[in-house]
Amino acid sequence: MDNNFSILHEAPTPQEYIDLRLEGGISGKSKEAATIGLKNSLFAVSIYDQGVLIGMGRIIGDGGAFFQVVDIVVKPSYQGKGLGKAVMRKLMSYLDNHTYSGSYVSLIADDPANKLYEQFGFRYTYPASHGMFRMY
Repeated sequence: MDNNFSILHEAPTPQEYIDLRLEGGISGKSKEAATIGLKNSLFAVSIYDQGVLIGMGRIIGDGGAFFQVVDIVVKPSYQGKGLGKAVMRKLMSYLDNHTYSGSYVSLIADDPANKLYEQFGFRYTYPASHGMFRMY
């Protein structure tokens, strides 16, 4: 990873968040949803290159029993530089220091990102359980 990048432990602005998600090929969010969601993050990592958001990730949840890793995205022109791993290392460090015996950490992985998450100890839930979702 380039040492000139700035890594902040805070969420980006709602517009930066929306723009990066769309450029990174993941679903868009409304400005209202982004504003509320980012404010309620347990922990966030944002990577900037000369003031431009190029990567991010967040942890959401109740802060005790349940945690979810979300919003892992890197700007396509910066992929392959270890930024996704850098974000995951920061998130995992947070989890290592803020979870408890029995805490459950989950995520939804799209191909090929599942290979990244496996490197950090995440495993598929099936057949013991099934990941499900409902979108509005």
